[in-house]
Amino acid sequence: MITTDSDLCRSASVLVVDDESGMRSFLQKALQKHFGLVEVAGSIEIAEEIRKRCHFDLLIVDVKLPGRSGIEWHEALQDPNRHSDVIFMTAYAELDTAIQALRAGAADFILKPFRLEQMMNAVRRVLQRRLLARENFLLRREVTRYIAADTPMLGDSAVIKRLEAVIQRVAPTPSPVLIEGESGTGKELVARALHHQSGREGAFVAINCGAIAPDLLEAELFGHTKGAFTGADRAREGLFTYAAGGTLFLDEIGEMPLAMQAKLLRALEQKSIRPVGSEREVPTHVRILAATNRTLSDEVRQQQFREDLYFRLNVLTLTLPPLRERSEDIPQLAHFFSRRLSDDLGLPAVPFSHEDLRAMQAHHWPGNIRELKNFIERCILLGHLPLEELQPRDNAAFSSSGYPSCWPLEEVEKRHILRVLEASEGNKSAAARQLGIARKTLDRKLSGWQQDNDSLTGTD
Repeated sequence: MITTDSDLCRSASVLVVDDESGMRSFLQKALQKHFGLVEVAGSIEIAEEIRKRCHFDLLIVDVKLPGRSGIEWHEALQDPNRHSDVIFMTAYAELDTAIQALRAGAADFILKPFRLEQMMNAVRRVLQRRLLARENFLLRREVTRYIAADTPMLGDSAVIKRLEAVIQRVAPTPSPVLIEGESGTGKELVARALHHQSGREGAFVAINCGAIAPDLLEAELFGHTKGAFTGADRAREGLFTYAAGGTLFLDEIGEMPLAMQAKLLRALEQKSIRPVGSEREVPTHVRILAATNRTLSDEVRQQQFREDLYFRLNVLTLTLPPLRERSEDIPQLAHFFSRRLSDDLGLPAVPFSHEDLRAMQAHHWPGNIRELKNFIERCILLGHLPLEELQPRDNAAFSSSGYPSCWPLEEVEKRHILRVLEASEGNKSAAARQLGIARKTLDRKLSGWQQDNDSLTGTD
């Protein structure tokens, strides 16, 4: 973060190139008060010899120089390995000269004579942009490390190794990928891994199709014009535009209304979008990744999902295995989450015995990796393992919570529904499907309990 001018300039290096000795002396004395290294040269030839010895963050170069002009200093202006920002100076206010300087890569352009304050402000702006670019690079690297560290594919099981191999093969292609798997298996993280390994320069943009009201989903994806609908007081670009040159991840694609599915199919086929309220088609170039915890082929047979859109998305399907089918990876995942969460929480990690790990491997984990992560977090918060929560897989169908036999059926039902809702991260539609009940039935039950417990929350 940029805090003070001294923080900004302390380690910066500057090379001033001007054939006027008075200007060289003036700038050298002024800049030496702020910068770690300031060198001067009277010609491009001398400046290039100095540049070969030392890298400079900033070059302040006069356009008119004896021999070669500053704009012709291609060794510095086109060096991909040691990039320096450039501020050009000139005493001639000619438009052609300014255009040439900008085309040569000038970060700023100053007319002589100038006040020292003008030059210092220009230098600060250039160095601030340079610092921000460096911070952006570091943040991208940290994101890359985070994605790699938080990958749901962490593990050495054969199914995970096969999945990793497929991802590495298909990531660089523009083909759409459909990611299927139970809730909590890490579908979005797989999508991020596909984007990261694709080499695409655009952004990764994710949208949960089930979390947005159907009448707003089209505007969210395609954008809208001013006045397109009530409340549209200004034009807005859609997520297709934000993801240009990158990846658009359509999470919970099975929740998308049929009418919107038709519009999405047209956008994918035509490779263009039409903002709501506009008659103009806007070309778009994005890679589509979609995910669902439903089986879309079954949804097609039940006429809940368009067959033509399914075929358009189903070029390649990646099916993520539930955690119970890769139980050999659980010890590695448990240790990973323990280290990471203990650092995040500032609490000591809880050691796992062989018996603890075997109990975790035997558990059903209906919430998959998300449930395992939450369980490890509870272990750290409590300072011990609540092993009573872990039930052998064979008994999971009867009780995944170990409910006391003295509880009335109504209380067992309530606790089970709340556990499934928690494992679904509050997604009521996903919880209703896992429970095998209608969404309206779930809403009615939650509404009844809400009157007794105002702390109950859930998301659409």
